[in-house]
Amino acid sequence: MPDYRLRVAFADGLEGVVDMAGLIASPEAGVFAALADISAFNRVSVQLGAVTWPGEIDIAPDAIHAVIKASPERLCVLT
Repeated sequence: MPDYRLRVAFADGLEGVVDMAGLIASPEAGVFAALADISAFNRVSVQLGAVTWPGEIDIAPDAIHAVIKASPERLCVLT
């Protein structure tokens, strides 16, 4: 998806969007700052059920699942 967003689907049928734009642009982005390069961001994959990028960057699937499940918009905004 555009603008540093990912559409995710879980084995239990839950689907939603993860918006990473705020996190990537944040001064506290840490390892996620490397994903500001859109070509790096687009190297996303799923490894063992987790959203991952080269360089051992990943997002905990249980955390984004919980936020998406609780959101009426099915949106997880990472900041």
